[in-house]
Amino acid sequence: MRRHALCTQSAGPRVVIELDHVSKAYQTETGSTWAVGDVSLRIANGEFVSIVGPSGCGKSTLLNMIAGFLAPTSGTITVDGARVAGQIHPSLGYIFQKDTLLPWYTVHKNVALGLKFQDYPEQQIKDRVAELLELGHLTAFANAYPHQLSGGMRRRVALLMTLAVKPRIVLMDEPFGALDTHTKTHLHRELMDIWRKLGQTILLVTHDLDEAIMLSDRVVVLSSPPSTVLYDERINIAHPRDVFSLRGSPQFLEHFQSIWGVLGQQFRAAA
Repeated sequence: MRRHALCTQSAGPRVVIELDHVSKAYQTETGSTWAVGDVSLRIANGEFVSIVGPSGCGKSTLLNMIAGFLAPTSGTITVDGARVAGQIHPSLGYIFQKDTLLPWYTVHKNVALGLKFQDYPEQQIKDRVAELLELGHLTAFANAYPHQLSGGMRRRVALLMTLAVKPRIVLMDEPFGALDTHTKTHLHRELMDIWRKLGQTILLVTHDLDEAIMLSDRVVVLSSPPSTVLYDERINIAHPRDVFSLRGSPQFLEHFQSIWGVLGQQFRAAA
């Protein structure tokens, strides 16, 4: 199987997220349930990495530990050179499964929210929000409220809210899972455009292998719980990618077959 050689500080871009033998157990009435068994992973600056695996394998748990929302049972996590210790790292932005838009705020006010919390001057806030709304093709909806937007537009606003405070690292937990295929594909293209322009490191959790291959530099496959890293494949498809035509290409199919050869075994074992 083709595997990705993990980045090191001495070769290639610097590592900005590192998990070293990380595990997570939850206490239940019958004892400990291991959501994450033993995961080691390195993600380099500017990489787009997706994590896939069967339900219950701890994908979202990993994101929450990286963000500092949960403490690992064992092992260490470092973000941007600092050990994660119970609070979200200032380099991180987090996009949840459900959007976190405030319904009583307009699109403009939602995108500006994080900047106001960080006490940016009003003119800087105005300029930054205008820049982001243009980037997300939402300038015409600046004064609209969330209930007036489509599902895809709400997801774009949620993305811009995270990007507003210029995080160097973005964690994304199934952000497109509830959308129809057409809307999802358009958002994929916009996300790729934003990523190329802003250059952040992105870690995406998804159940959608097509999505993972189309967007990512690498796809990491977790095993059934207690999870470990089974496979880590470099996606050898040049950027920029045309997400509308990529799915049927020989390169896409080759990656899909090699990753599904590992991932499919985990789904069959869990059935």
